[in-house]
Amino acid sequence: MVSRRQLLQSAGATAVLAALPAGLAAAAPDTTPAANADITGQLARYMVAARENALPPTVLAACKQRVLDTFTAMVSGSRLRPGLLAVEYVRGLGGVPQASVIGADFRTSEINAAFANGMFAHADETDDFEPITKAHPGCSTVPAALAVAEKEGRSGGEFVRAVALGYDIGCRLLMALGPDLVRAAHRGAEGTAGNFCAMGAAASLARLDETRMRYAISYSAQQVSGLWSWVKDKDHIEKSFDFAGMTAPTASWPLPWCRPV
Repeated sequence: MVSRRQLLQSAGATAVLAALPAGLAAAAPDTTPAANADITGQLARYMVAARENALPPTVLAACKQRVLDTFTAMVSGSRLRPGLLAVEYVRGLGGVPQASVIGADFRTSEINAAFANGMFAHADETDDFEPITKAHPGCSTVPAALAVAEKEGRSGGEFVRAVALGYDIGCRLLMALGPDLVRAAHRGAEGTAGNFCAMGAAASLARLDETRMRYAISYSAQQVSGLWSWVKDKDHIEKSFDFAGMTAPTASWPLPWCRPV
């Protein structure tokens, strides 16, 4: 059995797909030429199957630690300037009370909640980071998963598995692209990872089927962009937005078009 950590250390998309755990037989790659060309389909099937598979004990424990770490970052970040601005903005938007805003006395739509909590999560840079890609998966994955899980009434187990999948998808994608190559083009690799981390978690909790999972992957690919200009922002406001405020809610925006009617 290959752990998610081992998968995260893989160097490319094709190699990763070839090394999928045996327990994910439904997501295992087909060796025919047509199937090999359908990388999106292989990824979509893997994501659908992953939400039903139990995490290995060590991976489960590590995932819970990262969830708690991100919650702590959100609590502290809600009292800093990026967080205060996010609360002021989201409170003014109103919205159907679907999800909680950490440290605030109101609830709002899942998209608004994911945005605010994402801004909190990276406000003081106490959130986690993935050492190979230098991405910050927690600050986008956990807020997105929290908002969708609360709206949909999902269980704690589903929430944790969705977070693990978000880390898995976003970090492996950035590894396949090459984080140094992305940054060399004067683009923020964090936005790339964050979009796909959040998408993986949110799409899992929305229980998308393979076809709708393909749509979610496509939307995320279209949303990935951004210049590496946040380094000049000393107050972490633009940085919090690029790393998580922008990416956490982007996973929720396509969901109305991906969910079953």
